[in-house]
Amino acid sequence: MSEYVTKETFEKMKTELHRMKSIDRPAASAAIGEAREKGDLKENAEYDSAKEAQGMLEAKIKQLEGVIATAKIVDTTSIDTSKVTILTKVTIINMATKKTVTYQIVGDKEADLKLGKISSSSPIGKGLMGKVKGQVA
Repeated sequence: MSEYVTKETFEKMKTELHRMKSIDRPAASAAIGEAREKGDLKENAEYDSAKEAQGMLEAKIKQLEGVIATAKIVDTTSIDTSKVTILTKVTIINMATKKTVTYQIVGDKEADLKLGKISSSSPIGKGLMGKVKGQVA
């Protein structure tokens, strides 16, 4: 499934992937090598821990490579603001309490509720997508 991201987030993901491959991966291999030098691998908790950390790192690398490969970069200058789409800001009103909340609809990688950014695949995001100003969701 494609992930909608801004150019900025896409570049951050590429930088993170480069760091994992060029710094974290060699460090994980070095940790395994150091643990291996400490003797019997059958009862070497440090070796087991290093191998587990390496496995988790490789899974993260593979996952991030997949996201980058299928990412769709959204051009923020060509967003249709007549309806709710990815990267639009939406102010919603709770009809019962009259409280308002403003969200920006973003892709999963950029979602951060503290910053008012919700994923287009979240329940609220799904409910808002395609709506127009004044429409009740």
